[in-house]
Amino acid sequence: MIEWIVQHILAKYNYWIAIVLMLIGFYAMIAKENLLKKLIGLSIFQTAIFLFYVSLSDVGTGWGLRFGTAPIIWEHGIHEGYMYVNPLPHVLMLTGIVVAAATLAVALALVVRLYEEYGTIEEEEIMEKEMGIEIERGT
Repeated sequence: MIEWIVQHILAKYNYWIAIVLMLIGFYAMIAKENLLKKLIGLSIFQTAIFLFYVSLSDVGTGWGLRFGTAPIIWEHGIHEGYMYVNPLPHVLMLTGIVVAAATLAVALALVVRLYEEYGTIEEEEIMEKEMGIEIERGT
């Protein structure tokens, strides 16, 4: 029983960390009223996704989908036995990091603009002020 726990739960700690980070980020995006806290939650969520995909790229100890070694070709033949990491998820996550940074920059610019317009970054207060403006214009 202990061997099963070590093999299936503790050995895959990076996946559990990614899941916990994902839940923390999701909670922050949904439950918080402050727009900056929501953006921090979004950033944590994106980081968890990056960690998860980079963890999947390890062919030797992956999620159990594939185990293997890279065939290394020498001049006199093929030598097998070297563990490798799939580079494709790393390249895709590098692109994702750039997109995440750009998204965060645009979102921060929008929060600054909202603060200039409404004088607050609390979602509830912005909604109340927006509804008040609409009610005044309607009457």
